[in-house]
Amino acid sequence: MSEENSKKEQVASNTESLLETISDAEVNSRIVFEEFTDERALVSQDTFGKKQMKIKVLEVSDENPVLKWKFGDRVKVTKILVTIKHLTTQQVEEGEFNIEEIERELSEKRHYTSTNRWIPTSDIKNGYVVADKHTRLISDASALDYIVF
Repeated sequence: MSEENSKKEQVASNTESLLETISDAEVNSRIVFEEFTDERALVSQDTFGKKQMKIKVLEVSDENPVLKWKFGDRVKVTKILVTIKHLTTQQVEEGEFNIEEIERELSEKRHYTSTNRWIPTSDIKNGYVVADKHTRLISDASALDYIVF
């Protein structure tokens, strides 16, 4: 009987330790208020309110920013995934863009470029670019009619 009691105690202690680790993991997995990002901050709308756009950063350059002391921590975005949702039909379109190539193509064809691919790291939340910076990233693609927004 003492063997059965020791086995029951061992099972009970293992169960308690598992429950403790699960509850600790749940507490530690919660998002801190400073890390929380409202979805509305990541979505931009067109003028008529018929489309919404969201941009995800796929790739950044390893180039070091100039004047870090003046402009802060920034990264140079090279590839993005643009998701456009048509609110009237609920249709979703996605497209991957290599901003570096689009910038090069525009400078060859039109002899100018308007893209500023340097984005502050604080403006990238959960891998998505804050809506204020959307125009900055898609301006050349829009000029070449790759994106109509």
